[in-house]
This record gives sequence, structure tokens and C-alpha cells, in this order.
Amino acid sequence: MDGALVLDKPAGITSHDAVVGARRLLAESRIGHLGTLDPMASGVLVLLAGRATRLARFYRDREKTYEGTIRFGFSTTTYDCDGTPTSPERSAVLAEPELRALFAEFVGTRLQEPPPFSAKKVSGVPAYRRARKGQVVTLAAVPITIWELELAAIEGPLVRFRARVSAGTYIRSLAHELGQRLGVGAHLAQLRRTAVGEFAESDALSLDALEERIRRGTQPLIPIENLLPEFPAIALAPACSDRVSHGHDAEVECDRDRVRLFDASGRLVAIAERASGTLFHPVVVLRTPGAAAAIA
Repeated sequence: MDGALVLDKPAGITSHDAVVGARRLLAESRIGHLGTLDPMASGVLVLLAGRATRLARFYRDREKTYEGTIRFGFSTTTYDCDGTPTSPERSAVLAEPELRALFAEFVGTRLQEPPPFSAKKVSGVPAYRRARKGQVVTLAAVPITIWELELAAIEGPLVRFRARVSAGTYIRSLAHELGQRLGVGAHLAQLRRTAVGEFAESDALSLDALEERIRRGTQPLIPIENLLPEFPAIALAPACSDRVSHGHDAEVECDRDRVRLFDASGRLVAIAERASGTLFHPVVVLRTPGAAAAIA
């Protein structure tokens, strides 16, 4: 099966567990994800299946949107509710004007230090393994961008928010930093990812819903031909389609530097990038020469 699956991961399981479940239901071993969710988080987990896994490189920088709750009053080892408290609980009197002003300070491009309990590697070892052993873990700060950080509601020590951020942003670290700035400590109490690029929670299926669709014979995947809509779609003549399926360049009239090349039957043959002038080189070929020739 080739295409994308927008999975609604429930809280309480790992992203790996969700991928394993999808592989079992789809009977497809070639499945990869476009960014994990922590076990405590729920929401949009985008999976690519079959030949679509070869398109993952084009999704690395997709922005992500979240809704969640920050608990002010104490910090934790993991920066979320699954961790052990690292500071005594303090009374947090949260004033809306102060919070809105603080949130506004975090909007923009800045450096962020990943949490010690993360998959980032230190000398080839995931940081969380060192952290679990009680070792001090210091990870290099990386540039991230927060385009939106909106205050939704204040309910005692709990603050509900919405954020739209760049790939690589840790919402757990954001919650921890906010607590540090207010001097009362904080951690992420709840998190839901509502979108990854063009993939939204309105398109997401739970594992149960996925199983039901498969049982009914309903296609659960977004077809590979519908992916990467930001790349112009170019229809090829049969002879040109066959050449592209062999990895040869194609002459394309287009003002963009990356295109999707389709055969006469509307099937995606390749993703191509401009080599020079009107000459485009296929960087990912999705149709084998035999299949392309048969379709043409």
C-alpha cells in the first residue's frame, strides 16, 4: 500500500507502538513516521507507507500545531507530567496580562535546549538513557521558530495554550522555560498535536477506526499522487514517462525548482528537481521502468 496515513495517536502509548499497530493492520512493513509524539501526548502522527516512505525527505521541515496545558508550580525531570518533581510545589498566582506578555516574548526564532529525557544522542547514546541512570545530560541548544503562542485559558495553576512551531521544537522545553521565567517551575501537563504541515486532526484516524476501514474495504490512505501538493504536477508523454522511470532527465516548462512528474494514466512517476534551465532530474523515482511502460 502506497500513501500517507494520518493517525490519531492516543495518549499512553509510544509512537513506535502506534507504528507497529498500523503495520499489522495494513499488512505493510514499509511504514515510517514524520516525527514522533511523546507517550503522554496525543494527536496527529503522520505515517508514510510503501513507496511513499521515499518522500519523507521532503517533509522534514513541516511546521506543527499543538494545543495543550502547562501546570505551573513545580518542574519535573522530564519536563512533563510523566516525570519526577524536581522542585517543591509553589503557589502560582497567574495574571493574564503578565502571561500574555511572557508568551509574546517567546514568539520568533530563538535557541532552545532539548530536554535531557529526549532521543537526542550524546556520543551515540540517546540522552534519555543517560538521564535514566541519573547522569547529568546537557544538550546543545538548537534554533527553533515559534510562529504562534496563544493563551487560551487560565484555570488555577493550569494554563491552556495553542502553539504553531517549527520542526524540532520541544513543547516540553517551552513549558519548562516558562516556569523558569516566572520563578515557580512548570511542566507540560497535557499535549495534543492538531496538525503537521497540511495534515490535520480532521483527517486523523484512531487505530480502531483504521481497523474498521480495513474491515469494510475502505481505502484508509491518502494516495501517493495527492502528496506534496505544493510541487507543481506535470503530465509526461508516454515515451518521456518511460525515460524518467529509468532515471533520465526530462524537459519541463515550469518556474518552480521541484515538480511532481505524472504518467499519462495520472500515476506519480517521480519527484524531480531543476538541473539547469528547463532540464529536470528525477531525485526520487516511484515507478519502475516495467510498471511505467505497462501503464503507458
